[in-house]
Amino acid sequence: MSTSAYSTPAMRGDGQGRSGAARPLGIAGLCLLALGLIWVIATHVPAAHLRDALTLHDFTLLSRPHVDTAARFIIRLLNPVLFVIWGVALVAVALARERPRVAVAIVAVMSLAPLTSEILKPLLAHPHLQVGEAHVGPASWPSGHSTAALALALSAVLVSPARMRPVVAIVGAAFAIAVGCALLILAAHMPSDVLGGYLVAILWTALAVAGLRAAERRWPTGRGD
Repeated sequence: MSTSAYSTPAMRGDGQGRSGAARPLGIAGLCLLALGLIWVIATHVPAAHLRDALTLHDFTLLSRPHVDTAARFIIRLLNPVLFVIWGVALVAVALARERPRVAVAIVAVMSLAPLTSEILKPLLAHPHLQVGEAHVGPASWPSGHSTAALALALSAVLVSPARMRPVVAIVGAAFAIAVGCALLILAAHMPSDVLGGYLVAILWTALAVAGLRAAERRWPTGRGD
């Protein structure tokens, strides 16, 4: 299996996408740094704290009965049962394509990314400013739904054939953005929560890609994508 099977365009190390684990590990490190900065800025910089609340308020102004119905539908696509079904389907595709390492990576990303967000919420809980009627509770960062949405999208990219990855990436990104917007319209999360969730998903995907590349380098399969 070519290591290019484990790379998205953003995670390739060289022109052929066949470098080792250094590039995805670097991306994971940047995600950790960005997560720390976002949390510190959103919680300890008054201007950013206010901007977070104002942006949430602006999104809630989009609320309409039909918009809220669509937003709730999108979010329900990530309820625990459906999320497990999506994960099982992706693992099945990976195994059908004879990519057992990718199957393991998908299980890791789709389990550890949401779990990380759920663990961090109570540990990093902090009060949010309220603008208008929109109010979010303190234990909200990072968003578990936005984490799950992007983890699902990135896992789909990992398992896709190379020729299909651009399309899958675009559809997955659109889905993740739609979930984030739905959370804001319904005032379920702050904008910083949504961004934090995305970064957690990217972090775990980058670590998974690093693991896949390291395994391929240590135990090459010699298969094409």
